[in-house]
Amino acid sequence: MLIRRMSKKSGQIMAHTIYRESKGSAVAARNWDTAYERKVVLLLGLGFGLVGLDRWIIAPLFPFIMQDLHLTYQDLGNIVGVLGISWGVFAAIMGRISDHVGRKKVIVPAIFAFSVLSALSGVATSLLSLAMIRAIMGMTEGAYCPTSFAATGDASAPERRGLNLGLQQCSNALFGLGLGPIIATQLFAIVHSWRWVFAVVAIPGLILTFFVYVVLRESPLPQHPQLFGKSRWSEIFKTRNLLISMGALLCAMTGVFVLSAMVPSYLVDYLHVGFTKMGIITSAIGFGGFIGQFTVPGLSDRFGRRQMAVLCFCVSAACLLMLKFTGANPVLLFAELFFTSFFCLGIVALLTGPIATESAPAGLISSAIGVVVGVGEVFGGGVAPAVAGYIAQHFGIAAILWLALGGVCCGAVLCVFLRETAPRKLHSIPSL
Repeated sequence: MLIRRMSKKSGQIMAHTIYRESKGSAVAARNWDTAYERKVVLLLGLGFGLVGLDRWIIAPLFPFIMQDLHLTYQDLGNIVGVLGISWGVFAAIMGRISDHVGRKKVIVPAIFAFSVLSALSGVATSLLSLAMIRAIMGMTEGAYCPTSFAATGDASAPERRGLNLGLQQCSNALFGLGLGPIIATQLFAIVHSWRWVFAVVAIPGLILTFFVYVVLRESPLPQHPQLFGKSRWSEIFKTRNLLISMGALLCAMTGVFVLSAMVPSYLVDYLHVGFTKMGIITSAIGFGGFIGQFTVPGLSDRFGRRQMAVLCFCVSAACLLMLKFTGANPVLLFAELFFTSFFCLGIVALLTGPIATESAPAGLISSAIGVVVGVGEVFGGGVAPAVAGYIAQHFGIAAILWLALGGVCCGAVLCVFLRETAPRKLHSIPSL
């Protein structure tokens, strides 16, 4: 029994498939194109890092955008939210489409498009034009997300698949939330214009498009025809763990994405931290998430998925509570944001990675990941920042921390009802 209450036939097929892959990995490794694997992980990891950079660099630049375009905190929440909603919708759609048309046909145009749209963000002249550009940008980034995950899985040897996916996912936090605020503040000091910052950060994506086009090979479609033939989309919504994962991902994203969108303004406008210091403090969200996204799933192999999910939500809540009562102390603020993000983004990787993969009906792994990510993005990455903007505008920006705290507390309750899927805990797959 690999996963309880899962479709028995699908579960058996998945269990035997995973076991055969693991058992045969030593033989396959001798003939595996390791050089190609490393290139794909590097290139697609850089791509997902640039997705994060293009998505989140707007937050530390917003105090200046607000002045030039006469915007409000509500507008910031809406701009971040509309990208999250379009990302979520297209992640769910394109994850399934890429199973049929091929990964490369989706990935290459997506990288080019989100890079161009990032540059176009710098020519926006109003709230409407900026929101429209970011919404279209969310479509392209949503298309890239599940498709690139699947491509990385295709290129990876079975025994390195989990590690490679973790490395790819953590690049988003590193570039977008860790290095992003530092890049934004330092570039602004050089070019003295938020518009030119958007133009400069788009250049690496255009260069990356060429290298991905040259290096990435198209995977055979489908990989496992005996699994895909009888798969039905509706099975995703009948699987208990996947439904709980959607809700829990919404909660985790509410916690970390509300912080990512609003904390720069909170530090500058409420705590009156200097602009350069704000960039350093805010980077803690990215550096913490970067480490958490491969540490938490790794620890869950040993201690269990459900236990780690509940524990991480509880610790995140404690960190957010301390953050609420911390003044303009850069060291404490950095530490509290670091650990909040470490556990919140660690949960994101846990839910969209091992739990979604191990709980998915046979033949619907990419689709299940796309749906889980899609629901989490639409509500946690889309609706939650918009609600945070409303709260900041009407009740003061300090009140947004209560929204983040409420999200992670709800996530802890939801994860209590997860069914354990870690093979070591279930003793369903023999030790290799």
